[in-house]
Amino acid sequence: MSSAGEKELAEVAVWRKRSLLTYFLLVFGLTIPFWVLGALTEIQLLPGLPVAALATFCPALAAAMLLYQEHKAAGVIALLKRALDFQRVRAKIWYAPTLLLMPVVMTLSYVALRLMGVPVPAPHMTVVSALVLFLIFFISALGEELGWSGYATDPMQLRWSALQTSLVLGVIWAIYHLVGLAQAHRAVEWIAWWSLGTVAARIIIVWLYNNTGRSVFVAALFHTTINVTWQVFPINGSFYDPRVTGIIMAGAAAIVVAVWGPRTLARYRFA
Repeated sequence: MSSAGEKELAEVAVWRKRSLLTYFLLVFGLTIPFWVLGALTEIQLLPGLPVAALATFCPALAAAMLLYQEHKAAGVIALLKRALDFQRVRAKIWYAPTLLLMPVVMTLSYVALRLMGVPVPAPHMTVVSALVLFLIFFISALGEELGWSGYATDPMQLRWSALQTSLVLGVIWAIYHLVGLAQAHRAVEWIAWWSLGTVAARIIIVWLYNNTGRSVFVAALFHTTINVTWQVFPINGSFYDPRVTGIIMAGAAAIVVAVWGPRTLARYRFA
């Protein structure tokens, strides 16, 4: 057996030992103080983004705590290195859907709203402010994806298909945001449609992850585009309609599943 094959078998053995229930309970436990903080203040980090959003680093923190328990500092260092694991991406063409899919989705959302008669204004944001937002959201996305993708996705895919993994993780991801959305005074219907788009987004993230050598960097990069395009739609997230965007995202996810197949969402598992 090649050294690469031996390494993959060793990784699989490690993934099998991970307790996903322990991980998810720890994530939610670490998030509670931020929910309490959000309940005590009306301060927003950005328009539509309550203080509870600072919990974005809890998935990575939970993963780091468990990895330290399992492998000491070496496990934590290995996890952090995956933040910039772009060397895993052999086919650079995958950067195209990673960076362009969300701008296309939001453009279609904009057009759909205009056709529905909604007076959506033209986008108004400078290149500099967009780049600053991108940097901020990339750092926050790593706080989540080092956990969701870097720690949880692989052992979940040992148990279930890629689609099942995406759906389960997508629902957990949506639930993780519910308190923050409520503190941002979102209506129940708004949250329901947002949750549809979020589960669909997780399908796309797992698809990208599996086709880029399991790159957390790529997962975080796509996660970043979700938040940036929302914040600039068209002005600080104003007029953003999760009903329209959620349906478009669900359509995109359905195409991915139909073309790449639900078992792996990739031509080869962990391509």
